[in-house]
Amino acid sequence: MNLAKIKVIVIINSGLFIYMQGQKHVLVVDNDIARRDQIATVLSFVGEHFHACPEEDVDEYFNDSDNILTVILCGKVSGLLVDFVKNHPETPFILHDVIDATLLKEAVNVLGSLAVPLNYAQLTEQVHHCHQYHNQLPSKRSYAGPSSLFRSLIGTSEPMLQVRFLIEQVANTQASVLVLGESGTGKEVVARNIHNLSDRSKGPFVPVNCGAIPGELLESELFGHEKGAFTGAISTRKGRFEMAEGGTLFLDEIGDMPQPMQVKLLRVLQERTFERVGGAKSIKTNVRIIAATHQHLEDMITAGTFREDLFYRLNVFPIETPSLRERKEDIPLLIKELISRFEVEQGQSVRFTEQAIESLKLHAWAGNVRELSNLIERMIIMFAEQVVNVSELPKKYRHIDVEEYQPEYPDELQERDAINELFSGFDYDDEEDKTSFDNEIESSSMVDVLPNDGLNLKEYLADLEVSMINQALDKNDWVVARSAELLGMRRTTLVEKMRKYSLQKQSN
Repeated sequence: MNLAKIKVIVIINSGLFIYMQGQKHVLVVDNDIARRDQIATVLSFVGEHFHACPEEDVDEYFNDSDNILTVILCGKVSGLLVDFVKNHPETPFILHDVIDATLLKEAVNVLGSLAVPLNYAQLTEQVHHCHQYHNQLPSKRSYAGPSSLFRSLIGTSEPMLQVRFLIEQVANTQASVLVLGESGTGKEVVARNIHNLSDRSKGPFVPVNCGAIPGELLESELFGHEKGAFTGAISTRKGRFEMAEGGTLFLDEIGDMPQPMQVKLLRVLQERTFERVGGAKSIKTNVRIIAATHQHLEDMITAGTFREDLFYRLNVFPIETPSLRERKEDIPLLIKELISRFEVEQGQSVRFTEQAIESLKLHAWAGNVRELSNLIERMIIMFAEQVVNVSELPKKYRHIDVEEYQPEYPDELQERDAINELFSGFDYDDEEDKTSFDNEIESSSMVDVLPNDGLNLKEYLADLEVSMINQALDKNDWVVARSAELLGMRRTTLVEKMRKYSLQKQSN
C-alpha cells in the first residue's frame, strides 16, 4: 500500500519522528513511551511518516483540520480529549488501547479501534475507512473556485500553452489519458487539472503510486480483498477502484507495474468489472483512468516488460509535460509563484536579482520544477527577506560571472563607472587594494581648489560616500544587491557601510 502521501503526526511525550508538510496526515495522541515505540514500528513498516509530541500540544499540531486524515487516540482519554473529539466532527477518530472508551461511545466520528499489538491489515483498513469518511463530507471545493484551475501549471511558453490546451480538450471526455514526462515536471498536477475540469470533479481523485507498492500487495491495494483472503485479512476491505467510484483513479509510474497486474488492469479497462482478492463476485466500476510515467513505454514493449495491448488502452490521449529546460522563459514566473506560496506557508520571502534569474535560466534543471522549488525553499531559509545575487546561489547554479555582468542600460553603465572611480579604494581587502586607493586619491579631482583654511579630508570623503550610497539606494528602491552593483562593490560591503553610517529607508 502506498501511504507516502499521507502525513502522519504522532503526539507523544518524546518529540519528533517524521513530518511531511502540506499533505493529509494522521494525528496520534499518546503519552506512553513503550506504546509509542510499538506504534512507530508499525507505521514505519507500512511506510507512514509521523511526528511526536505530548498531549498538551494537540492544539498546536491540529492547526489545519483540512490536512488531518484521522486522529488515533491512545491510553487514558482525558476530559480535554473528549471535548476535542466532540468539537471536531469533520475529523474521523480511531482508538488504540484506550482507557475509559465509554466516554466516547456517543461520538459518531469515532470510526473504530485498533487491537493490541498493531498490525498492517488493521491500520490500512482503518485508513481506508477514514478516506471514505472524508469523501462523504460536504464538499469544500467552492472555496477554491475557477481561479484554482491551472494554478500549478505556471508559464506562458508554447509548451505550457499546448499542455493547457490539451487538458481543456480532453477533460470533459471519458478517454483514458497517459501523461508522459520527466520526474518533477508536474504529471500529477496535469492529472488533477483534468479531473477538476471534468464532469467528475465532484467525485474523488485517488492517486496510486504503482512503483511504491510491493507487487504482492498491489492487487489488494487496487481491487480490495475479502475477509480471510490471505494471512492478516481480518475483514473485507475496499480497494482504490471502489474508493474512486464516480471519480478519477490516477496510476502514477505505471511503467513499474508488474506484468501479472498489467493483465488484470487490462481486463478492468476492457470489461469495467473486477473481483476483490479472494472474492468471486464481479463488481462494476465507473472510474476514469489517468496513467503517468517517466519511462519510455515503447522501449519497454520492445524489451518485453510492458504489455503492448495495455499501452494502447492507456495511450488514448497522450499529454507530454515539458522539462524545465524546454521552457526556460517560464522560470521568472515560476520563481515568483513559488516564492508567493512559501511566503504564505512560512511567512518569509526572498528576492532574486536580474542576474541571479539569468543565471538560473542557464541551468540544466535535471530535477525540473521540483528542483527549482527545493532551491527556492533553501534560499528562503538562508536569505529570508534578503536579495539573492549570483554569488549567493549554490555553486552549481552560478552560470554568470558577477564581476563581468554589465548593466542593461548604457547610462547606468557610465554612472556606475564614475562611481567606481570615486569609491574603488573604499572596499579593500589587501595591501594591493590599499595601494590602489592611495593612487586614486592622488589622481582624482574631487576638490578643484583646497580651501585656504583647509578641510578634514576624512569627513569630506565620508560625506561624499554617504551621498553616493543614498543616491544608489534611492535609484534602486533600496534593493541592496542592485545598489551594490551600481557602486561596484559587494553586497556585504554595502551592508556594512549602511550599518556604519546608520542608513535606512525612511518610512512614508
